Amino acid sequence: MSDLSTRPYLIRAIYEWCVDSGLTPYLAVRVDEHTEVPQAFVKDGEIVLNLSAGAVRNLEMGNEWITCNGRFGGTPFDLMVPVVAVIGIFAKENGQGLVFQGSDSQQPPPGATGGDDMPKPKPKPHLKIVK
Repeated sequence: MSDLSTRPYLIRAIYEWCVDSGLTPYLAVRVDEHTEVPQAFVKDGEIVLNLSAGAVRNLEMGNEWITCNGRFGGTPFDLMVPVVAVIGIFAKENGQGLVFQGSDSQQPPPGATGGDDMPKPKPKPHLKIVK
């Protein structure tokens, strides 16, 4: 089983869809000690970044980090956002995109490895041919 997260791939896919559709890609980010963004623009521990070609330069969307150069209030700033800090990515014009809920770790939650308190899986639906 792979340890790769789907998050960076989904972020890149929505970004490309925005660009191909002529829409403005916005990235919502949860700011923590690993996130390098201008603190003056952080509100309630979050920031929304415009990732359009006219707003940022040298955009790189890797599996661990999203990096680029942007201007905030006319001042240049190097942005470094851990992929795990991304809350969502969406188009400014219509709000369509993707929002991540919680972490996407591959580990099952504690206690999910068995036990009598686990819900029983529903039987799979089946079809039969009627003549």
